[in-house]
Amino acid sequence: MANETYIKLRRLAPADDGGQALVEFALSASLLLTLLFGLIDFSRAIYFEELMANLTGEGSSMASRGTSLAKTVAAVVAASGDLNLGSNGQVIVSSVLNNSGKIQLSGQASQGGIGATSRIGSVINGNASLPAAAAPQANQTIYVTEVFYKYQAITPIGNFLSVVLPSQLYDVAYY
Repeated sequence: MANETYIKLRRLAPADDGGQALVEFALSASLLLTLLFGLIDFSRAIYFEELMANLTGEGSSMASRGTSLAKTVAAVVAASGDLNLGSNGQVIVSSVLNNSGKIQLSGQASQGGIGATSRIGSVINGNASLPAAAAPQANQTIYVTEVFYKYQAITPIGNFLSVVLPSQLYDVAYY
């Protein structure tokens, strides 16, 4: 009879699963946090790309309506908000002229804190390189706004994703 009581008590006693549950929780929580932190950094990069696309479009539009290149650059930097292009980026506004078949840079203004160089060209040599679709007609001027931004991840996982997330974001608009 004493043996039967022991067997009944043994069946009623809870199993010692506390360690297994803790290990399962640790594994699933680390996986979820990794996904969450990666999503945060990807979302920030996409948000900054959208801001840059808006800024480049507005800068080129502003320059094409007659605002000086220097004032256009200052306005784009002032409107950069979350990007803080004055210290973490570079804005370059260029005017490109098709002078009877020769595409050349007729003016350029720049402001920012990272010292990026224009992918269009420089006023020193006067030559400009543009995509064929953006080339101006004969004796026509187009305005190009370039925005560079030094992207920094804010989560520990974002630092490991440097293969996928670039360290410098870039956007350009032609008007």
